[in-house]
Parts: sequence; structure tokens; C-alpha cells
Amino acid sequence: MTLRLSDLRLRHVLVPALGIVLLASPATIPPEALAQGRSTVPSAGFADLAERLLPAVVNISTAQVAQRPAQPAPGERSERGERRRGPEIPQFPPGSPFEDFFRDFFDRQNRPDAPPRRTQSLGSGFVIDPSGLVVTNNHVIADADEIKVILQDNTQLNAKVVGKDTKTDLALLKVDPPKPLVALKWGNSDVSRVGDWVLAIGNPFGLGGTVTAGIISARARDINAGPYDDFLQTDASINRGNSGGPMFNLAGEVIGINTAIFSPSGGSVGIGFAVPSALAHPVIDQLKEFGRTRRGWLGVNIQSVTDEIAESLGLDKARGALVARVTEKGPAEQGKIQQGDVVLKFDGKEVNEMRRLPRLVAETPVDRSVKVVVWRKGREITLDVKVGELEENEQQAGATQRGGRADPNTSGGQTPVEALGMTLSPLTPELRERFEVPERTRGVIVTKVDDGSNAAERGMRPGDVIVEVAQEEVTTPGQVVAKVKDAKSGGRKSVLVMVERKGEQRFVGLTIDSRG
Repeated sequence: MTLRLSDLRLRHVLVPALGIVLLASPATIPPEALAQGRSTVPSAGFADLAERLLPAVVNISTAQVAQRPAQPAPGERSERGERRRGPEIPQFPPGSPFEDFFRDFFDRQNRPDAPPRRTQSLGSGFVIDPSGLVVTNNHVIADADEIKVILQDNTQLNAKVVGKDTKTDLALLKVDPPKPLVALKWGNSDVSRVGDWVLAIGNPFGLGGTVTAGIISARARDINAGPYDDFLQTDASINRGNSGGPMFNLAGEVIGINTAIFSPSGGSVGIGFAVPSALAHPVIDQLKEFGRTRRGWLGVNIQSVTDEIAESLGLDKARGALVARVTEKGPAEQGKIQQGDVVLKFDGKEVNEMRRLPRLVAETPVDRSVKVVVWRKGREITLDVKVGELEENEQQAGATQRGGRADPNTSGGQTPVEALGMTLSPLTPELRERFEVPERTRGVIVTKVDDGSNAAERGMRPGDVIVEVAQEEVTTPGQVVAKVKDAKSGGRKSVLVMVERKGEQRFVGLTIDSRG
């Protein structure tokens, strides 16, 4: 869980690191080492590099007016009717001077016209344009009423927000400097490798201008901070006040923006996370041009491909992103992508796992046509899709209505499907009412799940509606049984089913019990 340092309550949590910068100098690095993506430690250390890059790293100070909550009078009732009381005045002997002192103090605190409190916080940032464009984390300046950028020579400049993006926790500020500022250049984080040296300069604990060094400890970390998590992990010391500062390679290029740390105490333990430049640079460019992000949109809901799902679809291994739902009239539907397809490649790039696809789509320019390779019915198909624009309030997919009529030969009884460890029934009006199944839903309802079965392990439960089996619609238990038999006779050890629960659909790969 990613938490603000002020919200630190757990023993081990991820906390935003309010500002740090990672630095490096190309002066003493052999060109052939840079060309091959290798980084070597300069013989004179990092002093030359730090001296060159320090002027481009800034401290960020924010202020926010915190309104005092209204204090109820003694005995006053809240909106919900319970009796509330303000803070209790300590009891002192009658006539004690402390009695008047504390009464006056509490009266001042509880006055409706008492002045609001002013809170401050510190972070870091870095200059990317001599005219005064500064990059930082969004959480550094979120909800701030006043933002000041403090340069290395202690010059303080008022800043305004050009744009911000909560999904990647990035923000772009603008200041008006008296003279052009020293600016940094972006590097390519995609060529950085685990073990490469990085440097950091930032504002830990408000100290300012602090340089730390370390290596890239890992790549593509997902810390559940947002939908596009792809963090670089470093052991360079990052502490409170370091958020928003850049991470540098030894060429002096920004390859990351320090955003969070993993810590049992709120201090650095050598596990820090930075937004990679490959993700940050396009976002900052969009904030600069439009004041907001313009992300690509495909119009699908996706889920991970498990080993069972891969086996049931005939994939060689678990990879790609399984399309669970296609938005009506969205780019995917217009590009002929179907529910049940597995996206293997997008615009020539491999989709090795589900969470890679949203980032690839988001980084694609709006209205661009791309090639999308999907796995459908045992073979690869290449489709042309024109990417749309993701709106902030865009619903990736609503509840898709499914057509089809009930089989007139449907039996009203329940059918145990031992191979799946479930008991199924047609969707009768009684079962619809009992399990609150919408009238539009077509399929076969689960009335019982056997304890210890694979279906139970996969989260199946009574009330689930099986809409498809092996990517074919089903409306009777008999159709389900037939599909399972076909899968077994075809040598499959699992079968793919689409399940609807409370209007939401998802795919589940169920192992076929050989005894069934």
C-alpha cells in the first residue's frame, strides 16, 4: 500500500518519498561503455557530476490552509442525532488561575471565527526548461494553496501548476526566473539495467541539496500505486522530502522520478521507487502542451491469463491480456476485437502480461492506427485498430447485453457437473429472483459448488451465471456438459468459462476432473 508519510500507521508500508534526485556524470565514462548500456564508476567519484547537476535540482515548499472543523456546543446533537461534546476542560479547584487560563484557551479554539490553521510540506523537483518548467510528484503539490520553488542559491519563486496527472503521480510547474535556469535532459530508462549506478539529489527532511548514490535494484515493480505502475527500484537513500526529485544515470540524464519508499520506520532502508522516464517523459510533454494528459483508449476490460486459461485456449504458456469485455462502439469493437480474445502484441510490442497492455495503449497517440495481434480459437489473428482518447470519466466497459433465447428443450431440474465440481440449473424466474439475476442475463446458473473442488478454489459460488463455455454461449446445463466432454475428448485439462456476477463478467479457467 502506498501511503503519505503523514499517514504512516502500519509497520511496513510504502510511503511517498517527498523529493530526491539521482545524478551521474558522463565526463569520465568511456563512450563505448555508454554505447553498450554499461555504467562505470568515475575514478574521481561523483563530485564532478553532482556539481554540474545540483543547480537544476530545486526544493519545493507548499502551504495549505486547513479549515477548523466546526465544534459543537456542549450537548448539541449531530446530523445523525447523537449527542456530541467539544473538548473537555480539565478540572481544577474553584478559583484556581488555571481554570480561567484553560477556559480562555478552549474558548479561543472553539470560536466560529477562529482563524484557520496553515500547514506546510516540503518536496523536491527538477528543471527541464531554462524558461522555468519544473517537474515534481503530484502528491507534493496536491491541494496546495501556495507553491514556492527554491533554487540552489536560495532564491524563492512562486510557482503555478501547468498540469498534473494523478495516475502517474506527476505534476508540471511554471516559475518566472530572473534569468534562464540550468535544465536537465531526459534519458531512456528502457536501456537501464539492474546493477547500473544512479545518483540522487533532493530535499530529505528539508535539508536541501543532498546527494546519494546507489544502483538500480530491480525494474518493472508494481507497488499498486496506480494503473500504470512500472517503477524502477533503487537502493540510493531516499527519505521524507525526496519525492519529485530525479534519478540520473551516469550520463547525467534523468531516467526516473523518485516517488515512494518501502520502510518500516518512515526512513530509508534502501528500497526506493522511481517512475521511469519512459513513462514520465510523454506524460510531462502532454502536460506541457495540453495542460492535461491525452491517453490512448482501446475500450476493453482485461484480465490476467492464468495457466488454466492458457491451457484451455491452447496457448503455449500464460501470457497476454484476456479481453473480458468490449465497450460498445469503442475502438476495440470497431477494430473487430472480440470478448475472449487474448491480446499478444500491440503496435509491434509484446504483451507478456496483462498489466503491460494498459500502459502500451495509454502511451499510444490518439487517433493512431496500430496492429493488434490476438489469439482466437487456437490461432493468431492480426487486426487494425484506431486508438481513441481516454476520458477521465470514461467507463472502460458497461454491462454488455447478451442476446439469445432460452432453449425450448431446457429441463427445469438441476444438473450436477462432476467434472467441474458444480451443480447447474436453467435460469428460472424463481432462481432469478432468489439470486437477483437481471432479466437481460442469459446463461446457466450455479446452484451449488462442491467443497474442495477446483471451482471452489477459483472463487465460483452459488448465484454465478455461466454465460459461455469454451467461448460459446450456453443456456442449458446440457450444453455445459457437452462442452466439457468436447474439451476432454480434445485432450484439454481445463475449460474456459465466462461467469457473470452482479452484472460484472470475467473469465475463469476451470480444471476438468478426470473422474467426472
